[in-house]
Amino acid sequence: MKASHAIGAEFLGTAFLLAIVVGSGIMGERLAGGNAAVALLANSLATGVGLAALILVFASVSGAHFNPLVSLMMAARGDLAWSRMPGYLLAQFTGAVAGVIATHGMFALPLLETASKPRPGLALMWSECIATLGLLLVIHRVSRQGAAAVAAAVGCWITAAYWFTASTSFANPAVTLARSLTDTFTGIRPADVSGFIAGQSAAALVMWAALSAGRRQTAG
Repeated sequence: MKASHAIGAEFLGTAFLLAIVVGSGIMGERLAGGNAAVALLANSLATGVGLAALILVFASVSGAHFNPLVSLMMAARGDLAWSRMPGYLLAQFTGAVAGVIATHGMFALPLLETASKPRPGLALMWSECIATLGLLLVIHRVSRQGAAAVAAAVGCWITAAYWFTASTSFANPAVTLARSLTDTFTGIRPADVSGFIAGQSAAALVMWAALSAGRRQTAG
């Protein structure tokens, strides 16, 4: 597959992912009548099934990563050329922002906002570490079984992690940064972005260490 096609798929897929996350959060909150649990249920279900659909659509084009840490893991495994990483990362971060802009346009909101929703503290950083490590582990273990298996497993993991983590499972640096640009149900104030990304990055380091240990054991 041409690099330009893969980069385009990562941009479009990540943009659609943010449209699903942010748009379902807005719609859920508007329709929930102040019931945060109902709004979160709508948000989590839409995100899980929407992400599964996007994986099925784009897996054969780019691998359907939509997440810088997934791309890094795939490069570390040898399934993605390191030379493609800059293009993938640029596509994912710009696609995420484009998704927020497109969603705000659908709901007649300012195209970009500064989020005010606080998500501070070590507990939420630890939640992001757990959510991200689980996501990477699921993808690592299921990816050899084909796109349909990955779509089902990732969709289920994300839906579940919305509920069992205190942070509602962002598990993605590009998604985290973009969500600081929406002052809606799924927003995160900019001051808390670095903590979330630190937790996510810690999970990626654990996964990298596990992959490295596995390679050494195989070589031995």
